[in-house]
Amino acid sequence: MARYTGPKNRIARRFGVNIFGRARNPLLHKPSPAGMHGAKRKKKSDFGLQLEEQQKLKAVYGMLSQKQLVRYYKAAARSKTNTTHMFIQRLECRLDNVVYRLRLAPTIFGAQQLVAHGHVLVNGKKVDRRSFHVLPGMTVSIKPKSQEVPIVKQAIENTNKAVPEYFSLEEGKFSGQLLVLPALDQVPFPLPINVPLICEFLAHSC
Repeated sequence: MARYTGPKNRIARRFGVNIFGRARNPLLHKPSPAGMHGAKRKKKSDFGLQLEEQQKLKAVYGMLSQKQLVRYYKAAARSKTNTTHMFIQRLECRLDNVVYRLRLAPTIFGAQQLVAHGHVLVNGKKVDRRSFHVLPGMTVSIKPKSQEVPIVKQAIENTNKAVPEYFSLEEGKFSGQLLVLPALDQVPFPLPINVPLICEFLAHSC
């Protein structure tokens, strides 16, 4: 599956937040929106607002494609539970996101790289598919031979980043578990995202 290689700093500046959690904050020196002289903000239409919320969500989860987002929404819509909550739960349970949330990678893109290169184990078995669905109780860890990888050491040493309450991190063991499926208000988004609005948008566009 293709990995996003486009301009990450420009996206962070557009939303005005260090959305990817990068060590080099792109907003320190260029706080204005991307574009010549900092693009002036115009009042957005309803469609524009829905589209922007969707783009924020895609960015938070590592620049997901529209096709991926639609697939997650359709799976959530087929469930008999709250579609909005199920939608977010399915995104939170992606293996790359779990690796990032457990502080085993410094950024979501670092987590994607670790998974794709075979450094991550799920219940002791190598899984190199970023979209792998992690279930509560599964143990996600870094292979012993990969624990000296620089980005892993960098992430583990960053104790300023909190691990969400629905995860359990085994300090010093490079592993952790998803304890329960999270509620929408438990997910630590780096900026406000109107998830119900995104679901409404996807419901009409699918």
